Amino acid sequence: MNVESYFITQMSPKKSRIGDDGAVVGTWIYSKDLFFENVHFKRQWLSCYQIGYKAMMVNLSDAIAMNAIPRYALVGVAMPKQMSLEDREALARGMRECANNFGVEIIGGDTIGNTKIDLSITIVSKSTHPLTRKGMKTGDVVAFTGYLGHSLRHLRYLMSGGKVHTQSRFVAPTLRSDFIHKGRASLRCGMDISDGLFSDLHKLCSLNRLGIRWDKRYNKALGCSGEEYEMLIAFDSRYTKKIQKIAQLTKTPMTIIGTACRGKMVNRCKTHHF
Repeated sequence: MNVESYFITQMSPKKSRIGDDGAVVGTWIYSKDLFFENVHFKRQWLSCYQIGYKAMMVNLSDAIAMNAIPRYALVGVAMPKQMSLEDREALARGMRECANNFGVEIIGGDTIGNTKIDLSITIVSKSTHPLTRKGMKTGDVVAFTGYLGHSLRHLRYLMSGGKVHTQSRFVAPTLRSDFIHKGRASLRCGMDISDGLFSDLHKLCSLNRLGIRWDKRYNKALGCSGEEYEMLIAFDSRYTKKIQKIAQLTKTPMTIIGTACRGKMVNRCKTHHF
């Protein structure tokens, strides 16, 4: 059983706004992600600055994925009581500098003492033409941006006691805001790849009651690599050249993986959340 999906259904009425990367309320979009020590990271892997920066970045990813402009952030921070003032400043600076890079104002939140670092961030965004997960049709082209597999490979380095570069995908994801903004008019649906290609494609296919006809086989290491924060998109095949041109103009690598078809997709990955 997918515990996350089951729990969400217990909160979600039939016409709920729950289900996309963020909740659309008029032209406003609200999204939240958690970033917890010993669940998403270990202290020996990242500096306090990197923890704050990545926590904000993965939250901004949801807004970018929906073709929204992030405006405000609310932060919830739980910190060890014995944490030094220097580390507290670095944690705050990481969140602040990441937010500033995207024109986001941190407008409030809450802090408490804890035994570890746990962060909860809410992003308030604006969009007049949001990109949601629903809308994929039979025959649509399915593709992803960037390169997948790096995050899982770097995570394995870290878990075995190794180190990764400060620009590693696991440390500093790349968000595709220009590509999504310029391509929105031609995109049928999309979402960010946070749980892995196979897992997130399964969500997209299940929501639209479709399967996928793969162009080629992808290995499990690539397909199950989570926290990539690239984009998974679907679009009418007539727009293939247009989307490829936009990808080229925005310097966004893009890989077409198959075509939406009738049927169901089988996910071969374990859930990351539980």
